[in-house]
Amino acid sequence: MNIPQTVRLVDVGPRDGLQNESRPIAVTDKVQLVDDLSAAGLRHIEVGSFVSPKWVPQMAGSAEVFAAIKQHPGVSYSALTPNMKGLEAALEAGVREVAVFAAASEAFSQRNINCSIAESIERFAPVLEAAQKADVKVRGYISCVLGCPYQGDVPVDQVASVARELHTMGCYEVSLGDTIGTGTPSATRALIEAVARYVPREQLAGHFHDTYGQALANIYASLLEGVSVFDSSVAGLGGCPYAKGATGNVATEDVLYLLNGMGIETGIDLDLLVDAGARISQVLGRENGSRVARAVLAAR
Repeated sequence: MNIPQTVRLVDVGPRDGLQNESRPIAVTDKVQLVDDLSAAGLRHIEVGSFVSPKWVPQMAGSAEVFAAIKQHPGVSYSALTPNMKGLEAALEAGVREVAVFAAASEAFSQRNINCSIAESIERFAPVLEAAQKADVKVRGYISCVLGCPYQGDVPVDQVASVARELHTMGCYEVSLGDTIGTGTPSATRALIEAVARYVPREQLAGHFHDTYGQALANIYASLLEGVSVFDSSVAGLGGCPYAKGATGNVATEDVLYLLNGMGIETGIDLDLLVDAGARISQVLGRENGSRVARAVLAAR
């Protein structure tokens, strides 16, 4: 398998990162973050989610954020829409790409959305149908692909089955999420080989959390398998709710440094990306979660 010459990074910091923060975040700060990421050269930014603020308070105001950001040509500004109500709100806000999510673990699905995997996928059917009618792209997420906080190991065949369902339903891309960050490179390669029997590698993405320090190694393993899209979060925003005090999303800056060192093209400016992460970290009053960013900032 040839290593991809170009890679698309999907920065999920404004959504997956910020939703885990405990302190309120102003709409203006969210807009600044998205605009900073656009200026740095990100071609895909997950801006927010259209869910009830009762369940995810930090995602309140997503429509206002979409209305205020400076949208660059050729950049995808997406939102998570777990149900029809969310999709309708996203369409009203002018969103042109949405995402749905399912779990590869029955235990996780029951504990988090109170239904089976099959039932959760059934709920997506009208969302995908309506999105397709509106000419809106749909991306699919699968959580717990390399381990579950409730049941432990997750069979690769189960992950492959869910991926096949999402792909068949019309998801143009399926993102494989190591939600608790326990995956290792060998397990990652085996997973991709299994899923790729049903979903082409060019339609797969990796979403690795760094809870156990394996994210970059797993991304490298995925590159060896021909995967060329990865989710990451500027400044490593977002913790792991299943491992108290642990890191969550892999930092975009760290992934970019790896890709730059391999000569892989992304179109992203590392210095501008570091600036974006430094700014939002200051707003949040937290340490920058990117090792690369901390090194770059210290050297300035």
